Amino acid sequence: MTRSQLHFAWKDKSLGRRFRTAVSLHSHTSYSEESLEMIPRYTARVPVLGPAVRKQQRLHLERKGEAIDFNRAFWTPPLTPRDAYRLEQDQIESAFEAQALVSLSDHDNIRAGQALHLTGCASAPISVEWSIPFGPTYFHVGVHNLPPQRATGILESLEEYTDRPRAGLLGDLFAMLNRLPETLLVLNHPFWDEAGIGPHEHAHVLGRLLERHGEHIHALELNGLRSWAENRKVIWLARQTGHPVISGGDRHGLEPNSVVNVTNAAVFPEFVEEVRRDRVSDVVFMPQYREPIRLRVLQTMWDIVRPYPEFSEGRRLWSDRVFYRTPEGSVQPLSVLWKGGQPAIVKQFVALMHLVDLRQVRSALRMALADGEEFFS
Repeated sequence: MTRSQLHFAWKDKSLGRRFRTAVSLHSHTSYSEESLEMIPRYTARVPVLGPAVRKQQRLHLERKGEAIDFNRAFWTPPLTPRDAYRLEQDQIESAFEAQALVSLSDHDNIRAGQALHLTGCASAPISVEWSIPFGPTYFHVGVHNLPPQRATGILESLEEYTDRPRAGLLGDLFAMLNRLPETLLVLNHPFWDEAGIGPHEHAHVLGRLLERHGEHIHALELNGLRSWAENRKVIWLARQTGHPVISGGDRHGLEPNSVVNVTNAAVFPEFVEEVRRDRVSDVVFMPQYREPIRLRVLQTMWDIVRPYPEFSEGRRLWSDRVFYRTPEGSVQPLSVLWKGGQPAIVKQFVALMHLVDLRQVRSALRMALADGEEFFS
């Protein structure tokens, strides 16, 4: 029998006394490659910033004769694996006075977990957010706690499907992962229509995925950067399929995960067993989840472009951490391509993003971006 329990950190102050461990899942580091396509999508409804981005897109089209291709560019989150691990660990220890288990899962690579192992953090899981093309869209599966000695070979097998998807291969890979008793498979943000095929079509394809492979998926994710309305759909879906729901913060910037799990497991494999075998999950929404989602995404975008003078050379400026794929196929940081000069659209975008960090502007944006949904009283 499945038991998923939701907790709200600002209402329940006794969590630290009742659970000795908190678990942070689905968190990204400087090894993740993230598309800049998010800029027009997330700024569309933002006062001042949205119209400014659209204006610069029009000007670029008029001057260059072609639209800005955001999909050619990608950014990497600012935090190294060690810094990301400490950020999540500090939140857990401060909020719950509990032991922290942190699983960093970058897009289609396992370098974060491997780097932690090399620096002496052998208890950190080696995890990945695996991209799964499926029909007209794609999904993401959090694969947490791969066996260290086999992790590289397993990732190569997963990448084979991502690059050249075949229906039979997907089933084989799910079955192979399920034969790893200490590995946890989580369907991340199930209702997020990232491919833009439309919510109804996406839900239909999601149903097909779970019908074919749901027995090999251990939990459905309540995502810290998706709306409460979308997360409620995940809760409903989990009840229909019999899956537990589980946390996934999806942190990319400096805000620690806004959704975590609490447990009395002492080590990560014990937590995996709790979810996989016992089908038990206690999910905690942290106070920052109460902020409007779009405001939190804008704050992440500012975390992307802000300078970090304390970082090592080559990572201090955002133009060192944003990369562009040329038509010839090479990948270079913008700092190299621009050779010291930033286009006008970039200068304006960065200047506008800086406003998010100003208290007065942030208060105004909080009111403007509130979705009016009565979630937390």
